[in-house]
Amino acid sequence: MQNIMGDFKKKVVIIDYNLGNLFSVKQACDTVGMNAIISSDKKEIEEADALILPGVGAFIEAMTNLENLKLVEPIKNAVGNGKPLFGICLGLQLLFTKSEEFGSGEGLNLIDGVIRKFPAIYNERKIKVPQIAWNKIYSSKQHWGNSPLSEIEENEFMYFVHSYYVDPTEESCVMTLSNYEGLEYCSGISKNNIFATQFHPEKSAEKGISIYRNWAIINNLL
Repeated sequence: MQNIMGDFKKKVVIIDYNLGNLFSVKQACDTVGMNAIISSDKKEIEEADALILPGVGAFIEAMTNLENLKLVEPIKNAVGNGKPLFGICLGLQLLFTKSEEFGSGEGLNLIDGVIRKFPAIYNERKIKVPQIAWNKIYSSKQHWGNSPLSEIEENEFMYFVHSYYVDPTEESCVMTLSNYEGLEYCSGISKNNIFATQFHPEKSAEKGISIYRNWAIINNLL
């Protein structure tokens, strides 16, 4: 009976564009009970009830891969139609207008803003780039109570791996902030049906897994 009932679960597609921590994301989805598949198939993405856009790597290469796989429009259409989208790390950055990486690369433009590189020197101090570390997240003006972060404490540590950070135009979409070597930056956003984090919840122990669970609950995916 459980298998029969499972067939009726809403389908989540983890988008595969050849850059990403796909299997750790899939494992996190399995752990919380989501019906998630990894796919680069345009039809699967169009038919999905929700999308996860993970990623680790270069912004321009990622956008090129999405364009070559003809996935840009399906992703934008899904968001435009109100389907939930969860972006992770590079997947967060791809949602923005453009990146400063290697000049200027155009993103999905679902969130207005720019992707900037951590400076090699900040406040007259050299800083290590990329940031590969556990770092704190803390709240901006958005309240975490009815969000995927509802089980997260203020100043909870999450796992980060990145050289670039998002600089949103709209302050209202900023959900979490972090501080790296004195530079405060946006580490998580929420806008309408989009939720995305710079950190990796799937690599952030049980508290990170709770973010997947609560995202699924909020969007009726279990």
